[in-house]
Amino acid sequence: MFFHVKELQYQAKPAAPDPLFASRLQEVLGGQWGEMSVMMTYLFQGWNCRGPAKYKDLLLGTGTEEIAHVEMLATMISRLLERAPISLQETMVDQNPAVAAVMGGMNPQTAIVAGLGATPNDSMGIPWNSRYTIASGNMLADFRFNVAAESQGRLQVARLYNMTDDAGVRDMFSFMLARDTMHQNQWLAAIEELAADGLEQTPVPSSFPRDREMGEVAYQFMNASDGTESQEGRWAKGPSMDGHGEFTWAKAKPFGENPGVLPADPRLYGTPDSSQNGLVDRVVNRITS
Repeated sequence: MFFHVKELQYQAKPAAPDPLFASRLQEVLGGQWGEMSVMMTYLFQGWNCRGPAKYKDLLLGTGTEEIAHVEMLATMISRLLERAPISLQETMVDQNPAVAAVMGGMNPQTAIVAGLGATPNDSMGIPWNSRYTIASGNMLADFRFNVAAESQGRLQVARLYNMTDDAGVRDMFSFMLARDTMHQNQWLAAIEELAADGLEQTPVPSSFPRDREMGEVAYQFMNASDGTESQEGRWAKGPSMDGHGEFTWAKAKPFGENPGVLPADPRLYGTPDSSQNGLVDRVVNRITS
């Protein structure tokens, strides 16, 4: 059950209207690494969690907080748009051809579809996609994804921070950046605790029988690059990160044979290989007999 509190988690008040920046802000709302993505990721991870209650509560608590971040961004976008007179938008277009191209693509949807409000889209107008979310049921795999998601999200907010001088927008960003700092740290702490609790370890999934994988290449870095500098890295020598092997370095080489292919099925009208005419005839005879 969810309850809505009318007050925002943090204020979202721009100093001045800015319809162009509103379109940029859509990226951290409805983009691949936006707040909608982490909101749905954490909620589904929590709903699907079969582990200890503390992890389920961690996920659902954070996912619910992310709903508040979506609301803050939607409010900020609406406020950047709602007080922007058409004359201001026209002036921006006249002064910069690049702005004209962006505004020409974004304004009609913002005005006609959303009535000068936020939309569940990214900065290019591409609709948010549930494929941006990860909820696998394996908490270590999921928490590692969460660290990456918070890292990418914080990176984008930091870049947007430097694209505006609006004190109100920057004020909201300062709060969001701080929360992203906490979320990166909490997922790293949760990863550490999973190992301490003996629930999951590297490699994921740790419960898969290790004797069923090819052990001789399990800790070998295969260099498929023209250079050899990669052998200087931590991943090329010394004990493996899971403590169960020793890293080695080797030039990549094929282990299998040239696969070859059967001749094209004549019913599909593919282009045949003339060097396989005898085989083609046998395939045709088998199909037609």
